[in-house]
Amino acid sequence: MPLEVEGSTLAVDFEGYLVDPSLWTERIAEALARQEGIVLSNEHWVVIRFIREHYERHHIAPDARHVMKHLAEYKGADKAGRNDLFVLFPYGYVKQACKISGMRKPRAWSTG
Repeated sequence: MPLEVEGSTLAVDFEGYLVDPSLWTERIAEALARQEGIVLSNEHWVVIRFIREHYERHHIAPDARHVMKHLAEYKGADKAGRNDLFVLFPYGYVKQACKISGMRKPRAWSTG
């Protein structure tokens, strides 16, 4: 099922991940978040923008531990707990944070 955003139709895979991450915009992130039942807060955007910046530099999504470290630095915490990321994205880093950030689903996680 394609994703409709601001009059454009975007290709997504059978689980709703963007087929072409280069087409991602913040409006697309908002639409994907709505599909996941997430209302994006400032902390969500910190994570999403970090993932996107890492992807633009390295052409791969960052490991979750790097995202947790970045989130801890943003919050001023000494240590980012895994729970911080899962409070924001309760169904998981790949399932929600990466999807909303416009990443393709990693092949190792693909089930179809």
